[in-house]
Amino acid sequence: MKKENVEKAYLLAKELYAELGVNTDEVLQKMKDVNISLHCWQTDDVGGFETADGELSGGIQATGNYPGKATTIEQMRADLEKVLSLLPGKQRLNLHAIYGDFQGEKVDRDEIEVKHFQSWIDWCKAQGIGMDFNATCFSHDRAADGFTLSSKNEENRRFWVEHVKRCRAISAEAGKQLGTPCVHNTWIPDGSKDVPVDRNGHRVLLKKSLDEAMAIDYPKEHMKDAVESKLFGIGVESMTVGSHDFYLGYAIKNNKLICLDNGHFHPTEQVGDKISACLQFLDEVLLHVTRPIRWDSDHVVTLNEDVQLIASEIVRNNFLSRVNIGLDFFDASINRIGAYVVGTRAAQKAFMIAMLEPTSKLIQYEEAGHNFERLALLEELKTKPFGAVWDYYCLQEGVAVGEDYIAEIQQYEKEFLEKR
Repeated sequence: MKKENVEKAYLLAKELYAELGVNTDEVLQKMKDVNISLHCWQTDDVGGFETADGELSGGIQATGNYPGKATTIEQMRADLEKVLSLLPGKQRLNLHAIYGDFQGEKVDRDEIEVKHFQSWIDWCKAQGIGMDFNATCFSHDRAADGFTLSSKNEENRRFWVEHVKRCRAISAEAGKQLGTPCVHNTWIPDGSKDVPVDRNGHRVLLKKSLDEAMAIDYPKEHMKDAVESKLFGIGVESMTVGSHDFYLGYAIKNNKLICLDNGHFHPTEQVGDKISACLQFLDEVLLHVTRPIRWDSDHVVTLNEDVQLIASEIVRNNFLSRVNIGLDFFDASINRIGAYVVGTRAAQKAFMIAMLEPTSKLIQYEEAGHNFERLALLEELKTKPFGAVWDYYCLQEGVAVGEDYIAEIQQYEKEFLEKR
């Protein structure tokens, strides 16, 4: 896209938004506060580096076999660097415990240490970005019966408690070295395929395990704990131990972050509506932004109404400093780098659109009972030249403007992905 056309379009858009009382230059500055944590598992279909084949199970499934999957740490980092080069702003890395730099050594999950992730910390430092982390409580022999932290098999339960303990220690060290808090997220697949009798027993054990795993308090400037709920999972359709009610209660009581994944709720629920509710009682929340179709199918994020509501609620209420933004999707049916860039840019666009809204004027209409005027202005905003502001933002940040990133990704595919 020609630079002069982008600049001309921006100047016109700037004038149009100014008529609504919106300063687009200020919006471009505010976009620097939108830091999105990129989920490393999009590059390799949630495979990890524990085994040679990188095959996982236990309700984690990426569909498709598009060529170019990353199979080594070097390939994954190269892919991530390409993604970062195509995104405006400064992002973060979100790493699962199965992605350790194990150097071919078999290291079970209750034995992982900082040394297995030091090269990742160093990579993040070289990129000038922060790092987030996740315990990997799935796809393991000790999770074969469908239970981890809530297991009635005490040996298995203790194994997973130790895993989470070690993941928290790794997270705290990563945050300390990088100078930005590492959000450690705990999600477990525990549940029952058919109707259980003793739901309470498993939830008692889950609470006990979380208390044990999180007994050490790390400085918040180094690490923040989050717990993630789910409505149900594949193979555990009748009961999920870590439900939204359970984790919200646990988060409030223990001052943890609740992770809101917009694919983990009933299709009629909107995560955007939950943000202001949760932040009445919690200091911060963690978001996993995805695109569910029929349910938690983890499609590539697009600029849709659900994502827009999430962004708008955060921006309207000045919650950016209290919301940690991450993505969670894995599509193996298309170019994985392209999926990454499309999904992340879609989320970024949603936040920019929210920032271009004349919120104070809309609230004035609302509080005066002028609901027609509120609706009309919201509708008119949909056709304002947001794209011109977005293109100019990309130009300022020195990344591909408009659809120009398509050709860059196609070239990267030809040079690297097709040869894997």
